[in-house]
Amino acid sequence: MAPTRRGAPVVAALTLGCKLNQAETQAAARVLQQAGCVTVDRPADADAWLINTCSVTHIADRKARRLIRLAKRISPGAPVVVTGCYAQHAGETLLTELGVDVLIPNGRKSEAADAVLRELARTRPNAAGGPSPPEIAERATRSKQRTRAFVKIQEGCDDVCAFCIVPSVRGRERAVPITEIAQQVRRRVAEGVQEIVLTGTQPGAYGRDRGDGANAARLIRALLDETDAPRLRYSSIQPQDITPELLACWDDARLCRHFHLALQSGTDDVLRRMRRRYDAAQFLDAVRTIRAAVPGAAITTDVIVGFPGERDEDFERTYELCREAAFADMHVFPYSPRPRTGAALLEDNVPPQVKRERARRLRELAAEQAREFRAGLIGETLPVLFESAHDGRLNGLTDTYVPVEAEWHGPNPPLNRLLPVRIAGLAGCAGRGRDAPVARAELVTR
Repeated sequence: MAPTRRGAPVVAALTLGCKLNQAETQAAARVLQQAGCVTVDRPADADAWLINTCSVTHIADRKARRLIRLAKRISPGAPVVVTGCYAQHAGETLLTELGVDVLIPNGRKSEAADAVLRELARTRPNAAGGPSPPEIAERATRSKQRTRAFVKIQEGCDDVCAFCIVPSVRGRERAVPITEIAQQVRRRVAEGVQEIVLTGTQPGAYGRDRGDGANAARLIRALLDETDAPRLRYSSIQPQDITPELLACWDDARLCRHFHLALQSGTDDVLRRMRRRYDAAQFLDAVRTIRAAVPGAAITTDVIVGFPGERDEDFERTYELCREAAFADMHVFPYSPRPRTGAALLEDNVPPQVKRERARRLRELAAEQAREFRAGLIGETLPVLFESAHDGRLNGLTDTYVPVEAEWHGPNPPLNRLLPVRIAGLAGCAGRGRDAPVARAELVTR
């Protein structure tokens, strides 16, 4: 039996993986809230669970299985609806073995909220007496979801990189029309959102499938011209997506100076085997072009170590390229074979201990570079979007995606506001278990 309670149904709407998944979960949560549910974004004793899964690595698969089991343990009998990339490739049989009630494939992900509501109608047909929808909406306005909203601009990928399972579980590229994206942004801004994060499977290739001249630059320019979004974040692109037309958009200070430019490898032989569409020299040229056009930009990246055939000298070239690029942050992944990918047919011939050592070295470099980038902000005055308050500290992010904390000891902390701060120093660590410091800031009074 599902938990017995009066009041509005509580739904745990949880996300694993990418920003696109976060955008889709937020969209489902809005539907649930409009139907009178209270949604939470962390594991809790709930009347129903919606889990949006990832399958980019075998670790992501493991996290999905663990979260499904946790849901059944915390809320025995509560229906569990699962969607996302792991659900897509794992298949109904495996998910049934884990106790999932409903599986929603990626192609029907927009139906996930309706599936949760159907399950709630079955398990809690007489729920009543809870908060009214306006009260629920007001709670949501104060939540982190209303501070930053993820808006999907496209999904799917036509590139079919050798290591990536995403094209087989997300399908071909499909761009959302600019007019529809602008409408979504205006709605989120009207709800009080301060930062809009534009996301997709392949955001840099926006419009490539449409044939009407739409591209990322035209989308961003339209959103800057036609909406009042205080802050827009568009970060995940590839070197071949960098164009003068695109970079010209950063003449508007509302566009965050953060570029997530995936490297994956710094040697041309490995890049060819990965089926990437650039070489090492083109990547470095893109980095220099961004820095020349957008002063102070943070450039972050992804790197895979131990791809089949990666020799010691290949890794050393990757390491040196990363040092030269001076990234603001790096996500480092030891290669693991994924089913239904081209690389799964290659011999996984780099020993696990070698992968671990290469990953360790790059992560140490990442921590060093993150510290250097953040130290370079000391003395600057920057706008920060504050999202939470704990133990006398406000916590937020700069437009370059640097975590900031500032002291606050009074009532009514200024959350969900963009405020100028002066970066005074570095304090503590934040993010992914690495030695990446938080920027310590002082509020600038006017």
